[in-house]
Amino acid sequence: MTSIALRGRPGATHVISPVIDFSAGPGNRTGRPGAEVDMPPVTRGFVGRRTRDKRLPPGQYDVGGQWPVLTAERAPHLDTSRWTFTIEGLVERETQWTWDEIRALPDERWDGDIHCVTTWTKFGMRFDGVSVDTLLDSARPRPEATHVVAHSHSGYTTNLPLADVTGGKAWVVWNAEGSPLTREHGGPARLLVPHLYFWKSVKWVAGLRVADHDEPGFWERNGYHDRGDPWSEQRFQGD
Repeated sequence: MTSIALRGRPGATHVISPVIDFSAGPGNRTGRPGAEVDMPPVTRGFVGRRTRDKRLPPGQYDVGGQWPVLTAERAPHLDTSRWTFTIEGLVERETQWTWDEIRALPDERWDGDIHCVTTWTKFGMRFDGVSVDTLLDSARPRPEATHVVAHSHSGYTTNLPLADVTGGKAWVVWNAEGSPLTREHGGPARLLVPHLYFWKSVKWVAGLRVADHDEPGFWERNGYHDRGDPWSEQRFQGD
């Protein structure tokens, strides 16, 4: 038998049995001349492969109760007394919020699943924050605007079509599972774009720059897909 490593699950293997040629005679059922295979009877307890959870996009696995911490940089220490969030670029009015100002805006709760490009999925997450729609309503993107570049207080960037952060699809969040976001998970506030792979949900978010063209961010310049739709398995350029 042959073992192969399962993608995204260190140490896990899947066992592949030899291919059996059922068109051969009873003395030659492995496709190798002269090989004899005794086939065990199928019992009532045999149920076959377990049904895959329909909430899992292709190539993903359920991480269970864990929430892995993955980042390309060190987690910065941010003081909320100096924290700001800015929308700039192709907008009618560049707008900046302090921590107290953004927390005073109408907040929303989002419940659902998040998907990391490294193949884990976490079911049933809860986040609280403010809709990006509310923030963009204040800044008023110009008619020619098509994309945003989201950037972090650490300098990290990622690109997003404007359509992927409007219409109730994106938030700036500060609570996860009813508690303040930890620094390792992007606190005090991060972007949440849950319908895309989670590298698009910028940790330690500092703002959005509105543009009339697509401008690849950090991971996109290093081979990741420009959009990152988990249901289309858009992990890398060319997917």
